[in-house]
Amino acid sequence: MKVFFHNDFYQVYTSDPAAEKGRMEAVVRVIEPFSEFVRAEPAFHDDVAAVHTQKHIEYVQDSRLYPISVLAAGATVQAAETGLAEPCFALVRPPGHHASADSSWGFCYFNNMAIAIESLKRRGRIETAYVLDIDLHYGDGTVNIFEDRDYVTVHNIEATKRDAYLLEVEREMERCDADIIGVSAGFDNHVEDWGGVLLTEDYFKTGSMVSDAARRAGSGCFAVLEGGYNHDVLGQNVLALMKGMAGCSWQPTTCK
Repeated sequence: MKVFFHNDFYQVYTSDPAAEKGRMEAVVRVIEPFSEFVRAEPAFHDDVAAVHTQKHIEYVQDSRLYPISVLAAGATVQAAETGLAEPCFALVRPPGHHASADSSWGFCYFNNMAIAIESLKRRGRIETAYVLDIDLHYGDGTVNIFEDRDYVTVHNIEATKRDAYLLEVEREMERCDADIIGVSAGFDNHVEDWGGVLLTEDYFKTGSMVSDAARRAGSGCFAVLEGGYNHDVLGQNVLALMKGMAGCSWQPTTCK
């Protein structure tokens, strides 16, 4: 599977947990045999400005976080475009789903998912989109940005029990009918992370349900990294989701 990444994502750009040293290394080490890494490129200013106000863009610039933030957004734009043809993953830092048009919090600066989806729409590549947010924390920024743009459906999984969580994903994917499915892929709901809900295999099941929904609709799918803070399990969880989206088996495989 294609993974959009840049070595700059290894840097510790702030002191928050999303930028903790060793985070990206923990993921790359696990997924590397399964992945085709593609160099990320920064998003165009017009793509960022289509989602965020100039005041917010200047705030990120003044915080000296613009280069890393626009690079994460650009990787996600690349993943969304590629996702129309094949499942793929944007392995990025900083995350984005808590970034609204004119504000941000929760380790986020630009809304990577919103910038990517809106880029596809502006270029006439899609008519409809569906965003599935599987992070432990509600993706308020994505909801805020898209609430007045009726071509996008945004759903945050709210179940707090494992069976209910998977059933909620299943029901959403059964009724999903969009040109692109974007997964805001947070892994902090894992049993060994902050949420304490899901097993690693559940991310595989989630990826499989997303892939099945895209296939039924004749559409595409992609994912972008959001949360997930236990480096000991993060890589395996990312790989599980990727394998499910790629249509691979759950057992160890060289499937790409």
